[in-house]
Amino acid sequence: MNRVHVTKTILWMLVGLSTAVALTRYMFGLGATTNLTDATPWGLWIGFDVMAGVALASGGFVITAIVYIMRQERFRPIVRPAVLTAFLGYVAVILSLLVDLGLPWNIWHMMIYWNPHSPLFEIGWCVMLYTSVLLLEFSPVPLESTSRWARVRSVLMKLRFPLVLLGIMLSTLHQSSLGSLVLIMPFKLHPLWYSALLPILFFISAVALGLVMVSFEGLATSWLYRRKPETDLVARLCKAAAWVLGLYLVVRLGTISAAGQWALILDGSWESFLFVFELLVMAVIPMILFAIGRVRRAVSGQWIGCSLVVLGMVLNRINTGGLTMIGATGDFYFPSWMEFAVTAGILSFMALVFLSAVEHFHIWSEQPHEREADPHASPEFSRSGEVWLGSPPVAARTRYSFAFVMALAVGVALMPGERIRSSGVSQVSAQAARGGDTLFIDGNRDGFGVAFDHPRHVSANGDKASCVLCHHMNAPLDKQSGCTTCHRRMYQMADAFQHDWHASPKGASIACVICHEEGVYRTAGSALPCDACHRDLVPPGVTIEVKSYRAPSYVDAMHDLCVSCHRRKTLELTDRPDHAQCRTCHETPLPDYLQPDMADLLRRPGYNHVVLPAVVKGSN
Repeated sequence: MNRVHVTKTILWMLVGLSTAVALTRYMFGLGATTNLTDATPWGLWIGFDVMAGVALASGGFVITAIVYIMRQERFRPIVRPAVLTAFLGYVAVILSLLVDLGLPWNIWHMMIYWNPHSPLFEIGWCVMLYTSVLLLEFSPVPLESTSRWARVRSVLMKLRFPLVLLGIMLSTLHQSSLGSLVLIMPFKLHPLWYSALLPILFFISAVALGLVMVSFEGLATSWLYRRKPETDLVARLCKAAAWVLGLYLVVRLGTISAAGQWALILDGSWESFLFVFELLVMAVIPMILFAIGRVRRAVSGQWIGCSLVVLGMVLNRINTGGLTMIGATGDFYFPSWMEFAVTAGILSFMALVFLSAVEHFHIWSEQPHEREADPHASPEFSRSGEVWLGSPPVAARTRYSFAFVMALAVGVALMPGERIRSSGVSQVSAQAARGGDTLFIDGNRDGFGVAFDHPRHVSANGDKASCVLCHHMNAPLDKQSGCTTCHRRMYQMADAFQHDWHASPKGASIACVICHEEGVYRTAGSALPCDACHRDLVPPGVTIEVKSYRAPSYVDAMHDLCVSCHRRKTLELTDRPDHAQCRTCHETPLPDYLQPDMADLLRRPGYNHVVLPAVVKGSN
């Protein structure tokens, strides 16, 4: 059985499944595909794909620093695969961000709208620039197979050393800045993971993971292509990783000791067990294995040690990126199968690109021979029907295309219809939040919202005359239209007329010629007015005039309605100068483990809206 063919087939199936999920996510939003909530806005796509993904791609700057700065020429054979792995890793991070961002089409805004006070600003720019540097570093490899771009390749080769220096600088900056990003959440992150030295810990762990990840990639591809593993180079990398892991342990445990938090490790909570498990897997056990020469030089020992470090480092990033914030938020989160599918699909696609580069370019000293990369090889036949599949490249494309399409179809069939139908559509549930007629406005239907005291607002605005302030329109035959009847999209404009419903056989089933005259360009302006069909619903002498059928998004409609009214009331209420501030409606409880003196400080006016650690209820 050909390991490469089987592996690629599985990878293409995962890509097909994730494509179905990604299409669903972009068509129907995050709510249709994730289990994220306001309390847990960072999930698998941030904790693993971004925070762990950046660390997993650190082998590029580590190996280039060893070869070009430290002049360790024995490691030159692994420079190309290390740079390629790093480049593909950062591309995977960017793709993951495009899936995770609520408005992915605005990802370019950081290049124009600068916020230099935000760690995300520095991280975004460094990742963008470092990805470009990695592309320039790797470009001479594919260009060496053609003479057309010889001059370009010559220029890039001359710029190699400056590019390496720039890459090391950029990678160092954003590897540590990921730790700085978490520094702004001291009251959400569990104390065993929070430290003022988080940037240093993130950088040290990235160096260790870079050494191990290059070794892991070499072991995996050696097994896949049945080539002799570079055990000597891997053993040297593992030995260096042991020292770096030791340094990480000293700094990590030193910060806990300096903060006097040793008791938290032994308090019997699930965080304490998770902390011990994480340190054992990512540092203690691998450091012991790598310190034993006989184990370090054995392929099995290298496999076990490298796998443990990769697993432990990924767990550390996931813990820091959100898992250990549960104690503060009180919100349970477990990724949906669609989140796992997208992550697996992005990783699978990057693996396919890596394998393709290995087979078509000189990534290794000896290029592996694969029949599917050789157009002159003998044709293949299917084993079941002896059907001619063409040359090996054509047969491979046929096989992988079939696997991709079938997985895509399965993914579409597995999409949760209820979540898709309700995605992006908010609701106002009439649950009694505090008794009486108080409504609980839960836009995202995730359990977080704001309490709206209906009688109090009616009384403050003039009894029944105030109804039209909020209930400005009803649907036909409806006396109490909910906001979502027209404002059906959470963050985007919606069609209040619902043209598709009117024309659909499952809806009003109205033929086009009923509303639009033949020979006239079909627009909303040329269509019949609403009262032409709904005359029985219009009082005598009243004419319906609709200026636009475009309803604002639910978020925009609610905030514009509530905030604008509160701003007007602020001028009238001298005792409520903060009436229009977000925290007036979006109340957030303080974490239980906050010290009383800090809790009292945060409750003072002027502090809550600045440093409240938990989640803003009712927004995403």
